[in-house]
Amino acid sequence: MQTQYAAAANVPLIKSPALRVPPPVKLPPDIHPLPDSVTPYFVYPFTLESHILAFESSRRNTIAAHAVRREALLRARDDERQRRKREALRRVAPGFEENGAVLMPVRVKTDINNASNDTTGEQQPSAARSVDGAIEGQVPTSEAIGDAT
Repeated sequence: MQTQYAAAANVPLIKSPALRVPPPVKLPPDIHPLPDSVTPYFVYPFTLESHILAFESSRRNTIAAHAVRREALLRARDDERQRRKREALRRVAPGFEENGAVLMPVRVKTDINNASNDTTGEQQPSAARSVDGAIEGQVPTSEAIGDAT
């Protein structure tokens, strides 16, 4: 029986000095062939499963506790930041509430001669004061003007 490469067996080959044939592979003497079935090598120790499951549940509980603590800390920081902001706004505008109604100015009337003129027990209408403390309707005196400057 002749193969299609029988003619190539008589062709002389020229050996290139740049190429060399690798040495043959030598197998160690203690190598054993693979078995027919590898399923005996895949043995799972079920004794570890309860330990792993217990460890995983405690890990999840710890992570959940840390998440709750972190959320509480972030909420406390945000509340403190909002409280400081409200306090700063109340120093500028006392009674200010962010979500409250619009503040309306109320004229406060004071009674100058409340103790000396109140003999009847009735309250008399008091004169309103302006921002500089002068009573409305009166002409400021030179003393009041001198005190203001």
